[in-house]
Amino acid sequence: MESLPVIVESKLEMRKLSRYWKTKGNIIGFVPTMGYLHEGHLSLVRAARKRCDKLVVSIFVNPTQFGPREDLEKYPRDLDKDLALCARESVDVVFHPGESEMYPGGFQTYVTVQDISKPMCGVSRPTHFRGVATIVAKLFNMVEPHFAVFGEKDFQQLLVIRKMVEDLDMDIEIVPHPIVREPDGLAMSSRNVYLSAQERRQAVCLSQALTAAQDIFSKGERDAETIKAIARKNIQAMPLAKIDYVELRNASDLSMVDKIDCPCVLALAVFFEKARLIDNCILDPGSGRYNK
Repeated sequence: MESLPVIVESKLEMRKLSRYWKTKGNIIGFVPTMGYLHEGHLSLVRAARKRCDKLVVSIFVNPTQFGPREDLEKYPRDLDKDLALCARESVDVVFHPGESEMYPGGFQTYVTVQDISKPMCGVSRPTHFRGVATIVAKLFNMVEPHFAVFGEKDFQQLLVIRKMVEDLDMDIEIVPHPIVREPDGLAMSSRNVYLSAQERRQAVCLSQALTAAQDIFSKGERDAETIKAIARKNIQAMPLAKIDYVELRNASDLSMVDKIDCPCVLALAVFFEKARLIDNCILDPGSGRYNK
């Protein structure tokens, strides 16, 4: 039986431990999560484990990235299961701070990455990326890793974090990791637990919409509106699906495009009653191929 990882709840203890590891020449890898771990998270953990001496996984449901009508209180949590999974993946430390440790009384400083935060998820969740950038910056300051791994499913988040690290001169490598999918194509997400059986069957429309768009792209279509229309058609065929957005944007800075003449991200956000699911793929005319 695997031994459980060390649980650290204090930011001062976490920083002290990381600095001790560094005096021993250890490379520190980091995977920030909100817990309720699934195979998508574990793929990030395994990617990090391969390239570091000491691996830290944080579990903290961050209140500042939830809007006033979102699912903070109902967000799924299972710390015992998370710890068992981390043990299986040979995680050295689970950093599990409390809310008062992360946001003590009088807290009033936030990190905002301006332009990249505004489109797509930033429209319906205007404070979300401020919360994401703030908590990740704080975690970086506490864990002091050499690198951190982020999933490409949250593509806009990945760009926000990269830009924050670049602009604030943080000495941390941001390592992207591909989307992990269920056998039927649905991107793995902690929020999939909210889906009813009927909604779960219909939720495959997200990956099917991406596949349909990829198909016409591979045949030479480069018009953004045409490709987005194909994606929308596939989603709208499912009666329980409500589109938040279907966007096709420059993959480096999320600027708008009319024609795909550079690597672009086709990004989707779709509501199924309580669950808001996101997915994306990269369309790259340079290779004539797509990356799902």
